[in-house]
Amino acid sequence: MTASLGRRVAAEAIGTGLLVTVVVGSGIQATELSHDVGVQLLANSLATVLGLGVLITLLGPVSGAHFNPVVTLATWVVGRRDGTGPGLREVAAYVPAQVGGAIAGAVLADAMFAEPLVRFSRHDRFAGHLWLGEVVATGGLILLVLGLERVGRASVAPAAVASYIGAAYWFTSSTSFANPAVTVGRAFTDTFAGIAPGSVVPFVGAQLLGAVAGLAAVAVVCGSPARTAEAVVPYGGPDPEPEPAPS
Repeated sequence: MTASLGRRVAAEAIGTGLLVTVVVGSGIQATELSHDVGVQLLANSLATVLGLGVLITLLGPVSGAHFNPVVTLATWVVGRRDGTGPGLREVAAYVPAQVGGAIAGAVLADAMFAEPLVRFSRHDRFAGHLWLGEVVATGGLILLVLGLERVGRASVAPAAVASYIGAAYWFTSSTSFANPAVTVGRAFTDTFAGIAPGSVVPFVGAQLLGAVAGLAAVAVVCGSPARTAEAVVPYGGPDPEPEPAPS
């Protein structure tokens, strides 16, 4: 891949922003169309599955479509030995872009539905069982993302990752945020998908713990990376070198 760092960072910001727009916007729409919480969650999760799959398919070839600081950090950790993952320069650029994009995505969703552009959520999610849900959701995500690469099934990543997130909406107590950037962004909207600012830090801590658990699970289950395996979330590679001037 030859995308410049600037293009990759833009893809991460836009992709994360649109992902949060899908999550928040579909949540608002669902609450306006139904008073049944189960139907609301079904609509929210279905929209997220479809939107995430499209975004990974479109932006994966540019930046790897991480859209998630723990995915970026995990690919950095496993790629340090063979140089296949992002370097510290990419990590330092990706993570702020993801967080900034997530906040902008929440604001955009609020604007589309005539909600206050920025109103911090009052949806308290401060409980131990919810944190456990985030550990499980994030650990499973890291196992999936890195495991697909190890077993040579990277081509199914868009569908597999989107499907996993949709399933985790339902089988985890926290409805599977599994993403520090998205968690921060969702604090900026006092709607169905919001999370109170006071609940953000323990959620992010649980997600980081889940990422560690996911890395350990990959090492145990999948072993060392296969030499011929394609990357699930290729980060785009180094900035392209300028071609030498013709002599």
